[in-house]
Amino acid sequence: MGTPGSTWRLTRLRIRLRIRQGRGRVRASALPVLYAALAGVIAYTIGSKVLGHEYPFFAPIGVWACLGFTANRRLRRVAEMAVGVALGVGFGTFAVHFIGSGAWQIALVMCIAVLASRFIDGGVLLATQAGTQSIVIVGLPHLGGGPVGRWSDAMVGGAIALLAAALMPGDLRRQPRALGVASMIELSEMLALLAKGLSTRSVDDVEDSLLRGRSAQRILEDWLRVSIDAQEASRVAAHARKHRPELIRLRRQAVLIDRAMRTLRVLARRAMPMAEGDHDFTPLLELITRVSEAIADLSNVIARGGDSEGPRRALRAAAALADPGQLGMGDWQVQSLMMLMRSPIVDVLEAAGCTEAEAHEALPAL
Repeated sequence: MGTPGSTWRLTRLRIRLRIRQGRGRVRASALPVLYAALAGVIAYTIGSKVLGHEYPFFAPIGVWACLGFTANRRLRRVAEMAVGVALGVGFGTFAVHFIGSGAWQIALVMCIAVLASRFIDGGVLLATQAGTQSIVIVGLPHLGGGPVGRWSDAMVGGAIALLAAALMPGDLRRQPRALGVASMIELSEMLALLAKGLSTRSVDDVEDSLLRGRSAQRILEDWLRVSIDAQEASRVAAHARKHRPELIRLRRQAVLIDRAMRTLRVLARRAMPMAEGDHDFTPLLELITRVSEAIADLSNVIARGGDSEGPRRALRAAAALADPGQLGMGDWQVQSLMMLMRSPIVDVLEAAGCTEAEAHEALPAL
């Protein structure tokens, strides 16, 4: 159990990390949210001015349910959401018209809407939206618009969302690159903090490096999700098809860096009780420091989408130091940490463009 001082230190670190990551999420989501808001205005205007509905609020609801706040919207996902909204609103409005509203009506219509959506397609989002929208309609039956009006508003919202997803301007690489850079910086700084903790014999710094690695998990997951969405969107966005090779590479890098981070968190946990001991960390420190610096260089390459030959050379040179045998047989615990470093080095080498075989060849033979 930590002391009050160490608990407060970790709390402050968590707060700082959350604030920094929160600012990053806001920056990444600002334009997509504004774009979705504009699409919602267009859908509402069509429902009001073209269809003549007094309160066509299900049109912007449909837009927002389909688009959300991410920049890269997979058309299949948007289509699932649009069909789910239309099904839920349709079943709900016609049920209210014929059987009224109430507790049993909500249960009945939800079951019908969800089972109908499951019959149409296996998508989870489709069924979720169908059930949710049917509950909203039956639970709030007197919001105006009439049965056909609400359903047509939902259809308009879904159609506008699909059109917006297909035509959304901008570079699909922007957000995956930004998240890739953020992920690489987190990994590099985690290693730098770990090296600092081992060199100064500070358990606090080693523990902070572990917390840093844990807090980066959400960014890593976002990087993979956004990269998948961008790759899917590039199939239908004509201006982005030429960027598909880079988007595929970014997706693969997200998987590899996530794998490296998981292993390094294990390493930090094992190093924590060793930090205050009399172990000689000198060879390990040099290895960790050089890998950290190479990862920082790789983040710059990801930011601009350039050639990663420089970081590859630096990582190969660092990999040559990952030889547990140089530590002798006296300190098996430090040897175990050196062995653990070999796996993330391979992952990062592959992220820098090496094949798996080339990455393994860069390591000294055991």
